[in-house]
Amino acid sequence: MRWKELLLDFFFPRRCPVCDQIVTPYGEKICKKCRPLLKRIGEPKCKKCGKPLENETAEYCYDCSRKTYHYESGVAVFVYDTRMKGSIARYKYPPFRREYAKYYVEEMIHASRMQMQRWKPDALIPVPIHKSRLAFRGFNQAELLARGLSKEFQIPVRTDLVYRIKKTIPQKELNEKERKNNLKTAFHVMPNTIECKTVVLVDDIYTTGSTMETLAKALKANGVDRVYFVCLAIGRGY
Repeated sequence: MRWKELLLDFFFPRRCPVCDQIVTPYGEKICKKCRPLLKRIGEPKCKKCGKPLENETAEYCYDCSRKTYHYESGVAVFVYDTRMKGSIARYKYPPFRREYAKYYVEEMIHASRMQMQRWKPDALIPVPIHKSRLAFRGFNQAELLARGLSKEFQIPVRTDLVYRIKKTIPQKELNEKERKNNLKTAFHVMPNTIECKTVVLVDDIYTTGSTMETLAKALKANGVDRVYFVCLAIGRGY
């Protein structure tokens, strides 16, 4: 109910996902002065993963030009720079600013609307986290984003198709080879995934693409035809 939201907002005012201060003006999801500080991804960008490119004549980033990925393509909203790193860190680590998700989702909706209409997915699959991490955090940051997208696009969220069965080291702490080994046997895909022919993976960060690739490969091995992704932030391409 609206009065409950107002009461919560009075005692726990919304924090800005950039400066982490109380949002001004009141009622917004981000401070007016902070909105332009986050770097949105525009053209040129990689046709496969969506990374921003420095070379305007290039069609693919360095990674996508030399590797074969099992996912079809993806879209990201922001460049994963220092500001975005700080914002996401506060979102999924103490102080756990879950309210940031509403702003994140708003931007993800805007960035992915055309793709969602073209992809016509059967389901949104948030990248799962290990049960120990879920117990510590109290929520899956990717699932909050997926729920917001689901509400807007009327696409079901499926959290029963993929499970993380291995507690892995955070990918950002590893090099490329270590990331691949880190994710081996990390996920278990349920056999009934075959009912979903087209799915969209949802996550907060895309770095080298190891997580998306591991999941896409596993999903396709279990009957999925097409795998796409939407993420909040992504590293730069070259």
